[in-house]
Formats: sequence, structure tokens, C-alpha cells
Amino acid sequence: MNRFICHAVVLAVLAGLFPPARAQNLDQIGITLLRALTTNVDGSGIRVAQPEASAPAFEVNPTNNFVQQPISLFTYSSAAGTDTNYPNSVGTESSHANSVAEFFYGIPNGVATNVAHVDNFDANYFINYYVVSNLAVLGDPVVNQSFTFGALSASDQQTVDSIYDDYADFYGTLFVSAVNNGGRVCAPGTAYNSIGVAAYGGSSSVGPTIDNGRCKPDLTAPAGYTSFSTPQVAGAAAVLMQAALRGDGGSDTNSASDMRVIKALLLNGAVKPAGWTNSNSSPLDARYGAGVLNVFNSYEQLAGGEQVFCTADLISLGAAHPPVAITNFIAVSSGWDAEIISSTTTNNAVNHYFFNATNGFVTVTLVWNRQLGETNINDLDLFLFNLANSNLVACSTSRVDNVEHIFVPALAAGTYDLQVLKNGGTNVVSDDEAYALAFAFVPTHLKLARAGTNAVLSWPVYPAGFCVEATTNLVAPTWSTNNLSATLTGSTNILSVMTTNAAQFFRLRQPNF
Repeated sequence: MNRFICHAVVLAVLAGLFPPARAQNLDQIGITLLRALTTNVDGSGIRVAQPEASAPAFEVNPTNNFVQQPISLFTYSSAAGTDTNYPNSVGTESSHANSVAEFFYGIPNGVATNVAHVDNFDANYFINYYVVSNLAVLGDPVVNQSFTFGALSASDQQTVDSIYDDYADFYGTLFVSAVNNGGRVCAPGTAYNSIGVAAYGGSSSVGPTIDNGRCKPDLTAPAGYTSFSTPQVAGAAAVLMQAALRGDGGSDTNSASDMRVIKALLLNGAVKPAGWTNSNSSPLDARYGAGVLNVFNSYEQLAGGEQVFCTADLISLGAAHPPVAITNFIAVSSGWDAEIISSTTTNNAVNHYFFNATNGFVTVTLVWNRQLGETNINDLDLFLFNLANSNLVACSTSRVDNVEHIFVPALAAGTYDLQVLKNGGTNVVSDDEAYALAFAFVPTHLKLARAGTNAVLSWPVYPAGFCVEATTNLVAPTWSTNNLSATLTGSTNILSVMTTNAAQFFRLRQPNF
């Protein structure tokens, strides 16, 4: 493994030479809005790990201007030993580590500013002692890895992916890993059970993976390099875990804080940038994954609570699975579920979720793990049917990915059957599979009212990423946001516009990138 880490050392040092962008990221990824509407969502109680390449220079300096955390927050570990003081003899300060810490938990620019503890590791030591051995319990549910192994052969990438997947599945650890700053995506960001992170608006690698064409990255965040987009996602994971454990997603806190649920929520809350695309067999965009991180959207779906499927059935292998009779509707428009679905040697299994939707859009993400010791994965799929006519609206049916994703930007009002299907048969990893589902059926109505001589426009804060635009001509419109500054009142955006004798037209647009 050491020969792989040599690549990581070089890449990490190069990434650390470039100053990252800072505070405006909190606005763009929904943290500012989340803090305005929700109390104390800051990663409290969550231990995190930050392995860094380039030992002996791997350590975060707590007194750095953009870190500003107490020394007692940190434990430093390398092959030279473990220390809780700073400075110490087990390593030296790293400017790259300081910049990663700034985005992760630093004050004032970090996403998770109140994490319980930071285990700061030399990457070589961390990988060999924890991940490769698969014996040592880390105790940190979120691990940020702002380094890569560089370009590997397909077989070497599979080896790295496997050791990370085994550790993640056995201990429930969520690895949030950079996918590299150019060329093809690299390990460890290619591991099935990780969140592979690209940089939006900067230098970043693209998918698919070289081994079997899987979709990576999973997600993007705004930064010049992946070293600094990755800790924003890791911080978001810590924030959601904190919220889940304190009951913001309902009483089943064990399920809400499960790594698969957190991953599903983060991907499903993402905002689609211009040019985002996917297909039935390739659920995520090769550049952006599910889109650009938006923690507010993910939190709102967590807060929708756990929504158990409405009914389940078994169908013969290869048989059609049209909508079934409605038993009851899911009562909320956004939420999540954590389930075990069981197929047989002769039947596929289907869990049905029924929705009564208004005009708007729908985004759904299904996540499951590659299981411990396995080379392959179980094959799960997503289908969305119109209940009125049994037409298939959208599906995600990748055979190689352990993520399925549906995004329909213009969904007509109606009733729908969202199906999670597990393919059965004899050539499966297991009959049972645990999965996480996150969903959002979101209306996009722009409301208009009158207040004196002004027109008042309003639209919901959720989902973040919508902006209002205006034009005076619908024949050849030029849409603009000039002088359209909304204020936030509760969970509603409100914009007051002075009326004139000229015609004015308004619309909501997503994304705001």
C-alpha cells in the first residue's frame, strides 16, 4: 500500500499550494440558510477524522487564523506515536491540513464548527493501521480524505476500493473522499460505499471509474480543488448526523444517522447545475455526480421523517411490475426511509411508495452498500410510474452502481407509484439487502399578491437554489434578476415589486449557479 500513498503525497502537497475560496461557500451550499432557520446545527457530538498525506507534515495547527479551535479538540497520530498536545513530536504543521480544516470545522468558515473531536492522522499510518487491517475500531463516523492514490490500474483501484468498502460496511464509517484534480476519478473516492467528491467551478476529475464504468463522483461542492470541496461535504455529513441523532428526523435515530441514509440525503439534496445530465443506466452526471451540495435541502428531507413503504410484493424474475392498487399515500412530500428488502431465488421484490404530487419536480436517491468481503453488489433499481395510466415516468437501473437516482424537473400533478426493486435469482450477493431512500416531490409555485401599490411575490425557501427572474416580453424574453432582492420571512422568500403600467412577467428558475 505504501507505493500507492506516494501518489497521494504529491497530490496533497500540490493542492495545498493554492489558496481556497472561503466564506461565500457557506451561502452557496445552504449552510447560512440552515443556520438562519434551525438551531445549533454545527456537528455537535460528532467525532471526525482527518487523515493527511505528506508526513511528517500532516498536522492541523489549532491556532491557525482559519481554524481557531482549542488544542484539546485534537489527537495526532502517526507511526511515531500519538499525542494530544500541539506542537508535538509525532508530526509537523501542514498548510494543506489547515486549509482542509478551515472548510471542515474551522471558525468562521467551517461547515461543522462544533464537532466533538478531531483525530488527525498521517494518511499512511491511518490506512495501514485502520483500513487495511479492518480490525481497529476508529470511533469516528465521518472521515474526510482530501488526498488520492493517483492513477492506478483497474485491479489496484479495485483493491483499494475493497478495503475501504469492507471497513465502511463493517463499522458504519462514512468516508468522504476527493476524486482527484484532473483526468479520471481516482481511489479512494471511487469506493462503492464512500462519497466521492468533485470540485464545482474548479479543477476536478470526471467519471466513470476505470474498472467497470461506475458513476463517480457522487457529489460536488464549490472550490478550486477537490482538497477543499471534500471537507465541505464531510462537514455536511457531520451536521446531518448530529441532527439525526438529536431527533430532527424522527425517533428512529439509529436509522436516521446510518451512513446510507446520510449519503442518500446528501445526494438527494444536491442542486443540479447547468449541463447536468444522467441516463437510466448511468444515474449520476460524470462531472457533478448528483449535483452541487446543498445542506439545507438535505436537512429538510431529513426533517420530513422516516416514511415506511406503503405495500410490498414479489414478482417472477423478469416479469413486468406495473403499479398496484393504492393502499395509502405517503403523507409528506419529502422524507426518507431505511428498509431491508428481500428477494428470492425465483422472485424479484418490490416496495411501493405512493405519492399524490402537485406540479413541480421530483428527486429520489436510493443507496445501499457493497457488503463485507464481496466483490459484487446486489442489484437494486428505482422506478416511477404514473398511477392514472400506468405509464413509466422515469427509472434508474444501473447494474454496476450501488446508487440509483431519479430527477424529473417538470412533473405533472397526479398520483405516482415510486418503486424500489431488488432483483432476485441465484446469482445474487444475498436475498436480503438494507437500503436507504431519500425523496422530494417539490412544488415550484410562485405566488402573487398585492400590497398597496406593490406586487408581492413569494415562494418557499425549500428547495434552496431557486431564484426569481423578470422580463417585460414573453415573445422574445430576456430574463433578468436585476434589482430583484428577496427577504427571508420564516420559511418563505418574499419580494416586493413596484407596479408600473408596463407588463411584467416573473418566473422561478433552478439552479442558482
